[in-house]
Amino acid sequence: MTQKQLANALDLSPSVLGNYIQGTREPDFRTLIRAADYFHVTADFLLDHHREESLSTNEELLLHIFRSLTLEQKEFYLEQGQIFLRQNRKKESSFSRQNLKNSKEVS
Repeated sequence: MTQKQLANALDLSPSVLGNYIQGTREPDFRTLIRAADYFHVTADFLLDHHREESLSTNEELLLHIFRSLTLEQKEFYLEQGQIFLRQNRKKESSFSRQNLKNSKEVS
């Protein structure tokens, strides 16, 4: 994507966007919200504002991907995540049972 294409998508002139990129001007609130909506991120993300407990790069990517999906794709994505969680619980349960069995054998 070119700077001109992005400026058009955000309803800005290319020179104004160029000033934002170079840091010689700052966007107003409405422009910031349009940019956040366009990129499917929060305004905090664009402002590089981090909470005490910030997300890792992978967590931010996961959130970005999720927000970019259709409703149907989001539902499928969540179903897949639930499958991973169930698999992890089974592994943890199996590991706990094995440790209990081993501790009884040692006693």
